[in-house]
Amino acid sequence: MFKLTSLNLNGIRSATTKGLENWLAAHQPDCICVQEVKAQAADVQGRFEALAGLRGHFHFAQKKGYSGVAVYTRHEPSDVVVGFDGGEFDGEGRYVEVRFDTPARKRSVISIYFPSGSSGPERQEAKYRFLDRMYPHLQALKGEREFIVCSDVNIAHQQADLKNWRSNQKNSGFLPEERAWMTRLLSEGGLVDVYRRLQPDATDACYTWWSNRGQAYAKNVGWRLD
Repeated sequence: MFKLTSLNLNGIRSATTKGLENWLAAHQPDCICVQEVKAQAADVQGRFEALAGLRGHFHFAQKKGYSGVAVYTRHEPSDVVVGFDGGEFDGEGRYVEVRFDTPARKRSVISIYFPSGSSGPERQEAKYRFLDRMYPHLQALKGEREFIVCSDVNIAHQQADLKNWRSNQKNSGFLPEERAWMTRLLSEGGLVDVYRRLQPDATDACYTWWSNRGQAYAKNVGWRLD
């Protein structure tokens, strides 16, 4: 069985000081997708190229301490694709695809970090541009290979995916346009929300992000964004 894990690290240096490597050694995944590496190549060199026996493949942001994604794997890939749009978002370090192709089958594992629009209208517009480019990219990829996307999507799709859905309908991450994009991706786009396939009725147990405000974690006032 191929064991795959996905984590938003909120900084690889911070995560390793909090026990990431011990956690990986205990769980023994074959592959781990991470988002928000928040490091550059020079920071990774000599320290984070491999974790718990898994070799990393990275897409770094140009801006220091920002974004960045990686896929760590025990198995040697046939190819690694870094970036997807050749422009605005490739500079932000948001996409790395690790391919495991054989003559009989084409397969990929992809780590993607979607933009957040919560800081203001400018970033929300950037998020919409990202969605507009990501959808056709995934559709083109679907026409040529099998793939698994592990991602911090920064979108809660349904009411069950966040605690306070009524009060968040005008907030980034739960806007109608964002949710409609997810619905399209999972219906006519033909992708599957694996978590919801396995846990169709989960609510409070599904959250992956909590605000730093108002004891949100202690009260489990969360969102499923990943």
